[in-house]
Amino acid sequence: MIDFRHLATARESLTLAGCVAGYTPWLMADVARAAKGRAVFVAADDASARAMLDAVTYFAPELDTIYFPAWDCLPYDRASPSMRVSSDRLAALAALSRPTDKAQLLVTTVNAMLQRTLKPARIADLTAEIKPGARIDRDRLAAMLTANGYVRTDTVFEAGEYAVRGGLLDLFAAGDSHALRLDFFGDEIETVRRFDPATQRTVETAKGFTLLPVNEVLLDEATIKAFRAGYLAAFGAAATGDPLYEAMSDGRRLAGMEHWLPLFEPGLATLFDYLGDGAVVVREAGADQAAEARLEAIADYFDNRQAALSAKKGSYRPLPTDALYLSRDEWTGLLAGAKAHLTSPFPVPDGTRRTIDCETTQPRDFTPERTAQSNVYEAVKGHIDDLREAKQRIILASYSNGSRERLSGLLSDHGVTKIASADSWQEALGIAADGRVALTVVPLDHGFSQRDVAVLTEQDMLGDRLVRRRRSAKKADAFMAELAMLTPGDLLVHKDHGIGKYEGLFAVDIGASKDTRAPHDCVMLSYGGGDKLYVPVENIDVLSRYGSESEGVALDKLGGVAWQARKSRMKERIREIAGELMATAAARALREADAAVPDPQGYAEFADRFPYSETDDQLKAIDDVMTDLASGRPMDRLVCGDVGFGKTEVALRAAYAAALSGQQVAIVCPTTLLARQHFAGFRDRFAGLPVEVRQLSRLVTAKEAADTRERLADGTIDIVVG
Repeated sequence: MIDFRHLATARESLTLAGCVAGYTPWLMADVARAAKGRAVFVAADDASARAMLDAVTYFAPELDTIYFPAWDCLPYDRASPSMRVSSDRLAALAALSRPTDKAQLLVTTVNAMLQRTLKPARIADLTAEIKPGARIDRDRLAAMLTANGYVRTDTVFEAGEYAVRGGLLDLFAAGDSHALRLDFFGDEIETVRRFDPATQRTVETAKGFTLLPVNEVLLDEATIKAFRAGYLAAFGAAATGDPLYEAMSDGRRLAGMEHWLPLFEPGLATLFDYLGDGAVVVREAGADQAAEARLEAIADYFDNRQAALSAKKGSYRPLPTDALYLSRDEWTGLLAGAKAHLTSPFPVPDGTRRTIDCETTQPRDFTPERTAQSNVYEAVKGHIDDLREAKQRIILASYSNGSRERLSGLLSDHGVTKIASADSWQEALGIAADGRVALTVVPLDHGFSQRDVAVLTEQDMLGDRLVRRRRSAKKADAFMAELAMLTPGDLLVHKDHGIGKYEGLFAVDIGASKDTRAPHDCVMLSYGGGDKLYVPVENIDVLSRYGSESEGVALDKLGGVAWQARKSRMKERIREIAGELMATAAARALREADAAVPDPQGYAEFADRFPYSETDDQLKAIDDVMTDLASGRPMDRLVCGDVGFGKTEVALRAAYAAALSGQQVAIVCPTTLLARQHFAGFRDRFAGLPVEVRQLSRLVTAKEAADTRERLADGTIDIVVG
């Protein structure tokens, strides 16, 4: 068992070996409880960070959890980070600046750690406490909100927006879960109320709130002056004609301005400056590789901007990479100074003193049973019986209350006895200690075995989540939320009557007599010729927004034939398109193609080079693609998945099958950076095989490119990445 206090006092960075993914949230909960300062978890990407946040609150609901995300835009981009991300970052920095007596866990990512940000003293200067009774000029407050990055709108819906309406000022402050409504009497704030932006209805009265900026770039006189001086010093007097320089000089915000943050705020800090003494930093397995890839990407984006730089007005003038991002040496040095430990799913190597054992193992894998299409529930029952004999505490994790109930019923039907539901981790441990099977709801993809505790998830057992497909939210529900954002004059489409003009939501008395009449909410539409149509809100699913430019659009007439004629023409066009698609599919099915069937032994060895365990979805995609390649018919398949879900491995297996069958393979990438990364990956995976892999992009010389094209033409290159 890990002595978590030892982590806080360790004089060097340690590797936490045998720490499987499902166990990491439990580990971090215990680390946070034992740490003298705050605990920090550095995830490889945003998905891992959010999964940690979801799971750790189950294992330790008493923890004060803070999430610090990275910008959701590329380095040296012309786009700004989203307002939500910026406000989350500043709220996290403000929370880290305040002392706390609670056990605290900071969850962040490699990308966020590698980027510089505002100093703690600067965050303190930008933070203001606002309470009822405070005296502040409403116009001055509005000007301050604009300087702090808030956007003025007619109605507040999103974080970072504010609206002024008479004696009210609405705003959605950074770090707050609801929007706020400030009621002024003269220069005094009478009340502060929280409200739901979707309904604009008050939720509760607030005693006050902390006002934070929603952008790391503060546009006031001092920062504008600093930017102008820094921009000219960096790029010379010729840069005064740049749109960025002109916008900042006028005090106007411009998309992408945050990438010049070092000019607005000379002397930036890093997230390490906020951690304080005694912080225990734990990096996720794969974080170091993610950091290396991020540093390479930053350098690539900078080089591309530099290569495109010209003396022409409006050129993108990038700052050096170390102005906004950490260098490789800085990153390594800060990790060493913070004694940042690393989790690893692999067991403890023999003879090492810098590694301690988490004493966890992967959960039982039921893939063989699923592959053989045998009864998985029977296998699960047998495994539970084995765990009971070994005196293990058994906990089964579901994703929702509904799936927990269904799993309980299915296991009971297959002979599993003594099953009980648990609503907390401590309750689950107590139930499992009595020899019963504890069923709980916790967002874990995979379980773990740790000493006398065995945790299995739905995905471990079934290969997927045992959840019914959610029906799509009714169009009426979605449209009611959208209705709040409509203004009179907007165009709507009624499925039976065509295009009309939205006039507002009205209460209409409905009933056969005076005694039975009652006001009923209806959407009023006006049509050509002055006709009005009232649509009851319960029938709102017949309406949709007009999806094109509304200028010059003619309204339909109630009872007219024009709308029905347009619908009829569109249906006919859809039939034509369907016919074309069917003809294309039929022609493709009749064509023949060279079958690509790899040698089974060689293919198995190539697949073994994949350093991870394939997921069931990934294996299915690989099997489907390999079946297509071996069919002797043209393949027509699209493989979809988020970043990091394993699409490249599917392409590698397909490339192996094609190249070893005598065909040439082209890997086409959307960016130069991806082409370089995929070339490196394909070259490494095909090393030692009789396969020639080359690259075609701006990063190769003209001579290399010409040679590659010639060798592609004569067939001596098997795979090209470009």
